[in-house]
Amino acid sequence: MNLIKGALPYFLLPLVISFALVPLCKQVGFRLGIYAQENNRTVHHGRIVRIGGTAIFIAFLTSLTVFLSADDTLNGIVIGGSLVFIGGLLDDIYELSPKKKILFQVAGAVIAMVIGKLYLQEMQIFALDISSPIITIMISFFWIIGITNAINLIDGLDGLSSGISLIVILTIGLLGYFMGRRDICILALCLSGAILGFLPYNFHPASIFVGDCGAQFMGFTIACISLLGFKTTALITLGFPILLLFIPISDTLLAIIRRRLKGQKFSQADKGHLHHVLMFKLKLGHQRTVLTLYVVTLLFAFAAVLSYFYPSLGIALVAVLIIFFELFIEYTGMVNPKFHPILSLVNRLTGWPKILDGQDPVDSKIQESAQEKSLPE
Repeated sequence: MNLIKGALPYFLLPLVISFALVPLCKQVGFRLGIYAQENNRTVHHGRIVRIGGTAIFIAFLTSLTVFLSADDTLNGIVIGGSLVFIGGLLDDIYELSPKKKILFQVAGAVIAMVIGKLYLQEMQIFALDISSPIITIMISFFWIIGITNAINLIDGLDGLSSGISLIVILTIGLLGYFMGRRDICILALCLSGAILGFLPYNFHPASIFVGDCGAQFMGFTIACISLLGFKTTALITLGFPILLLFIPISDTLLAIIRRRLKGQKFSQADKGHLHHVLMFKLKLGHQRTVLTLYVVTLLFAFAAVLSYFYPSLGIALVAVLIIFFELFIEYTGMVNPKFHPILSLVNRLTGWPKILDGQDPVDSKIQESAQEKSLPE
């Protein structure tokens, strides 16, 4: 009980600020005409403001000003995150090219690493100990850039990126508490409060979108806090963050593979993401798709916490979850309709289930559903 009382101020202040700022963001967005553009891959309809992440950004920074004293680490996160936010906001307004967007992300990552010293000191992968500064710094750099974009890529349905980010950052804060890291707890509580204050407006049916400014800022900040918390752990250094961010990381990697197999550029958007498959191929609908991905994220979060106390049980749970995820990928043809090694073996042994083959099941079903109705993002 004392723990909850002690945590409430760090959580409630950004929640209240964020919740109060969202209506103002709507008004500004409507007046400036900053709406989410409809195209052949979006699933929303109508004029919906897409700068809701501004409320999260302001609430988070305001709370840090109240609760924490500035130091190099905090300055690195704040200055780097501000650059990433500005880049995302400019993209929301002017539709920046991918090259221009990545410049802001690179600048933010470099600032976080140089000023905040947010990079891995060493990596221990089972018996392999990696201590080369060149390798660990490069991994840290790509980690920040990768997670920033991963959270942005899953921002395709109402409340998806913000809800998953909320689960991830709360779990990081919980692990930080177990590790005795007060700084991680405060950062996590402030960010989670800011996200939760925004989420009621963003959950289906959304009245405002988080936008690139919010999604990239959340991804960047989560990446930095995870480095702050796990850069010296004796287990696999990025093991916990990878588990917590399994959904956005796997979705990003699958998108890269899928687009390369089709001869497309990585920046060329499609409707083959996890949420599209669940929503259209499996016909879960908008809200149930989002809730399903929340549950999956919670399962991986539980696996991370379990691994902290009971590594063997945690690893066993992770193995089970990954096997089920692999079966899901094969069954839905998410990467390629002809990729189903495990299901093919099962089919030969039991005659069940029928293997999807031939046409791309994801794209075909999505096109059919998209013609039937238009759903809000």
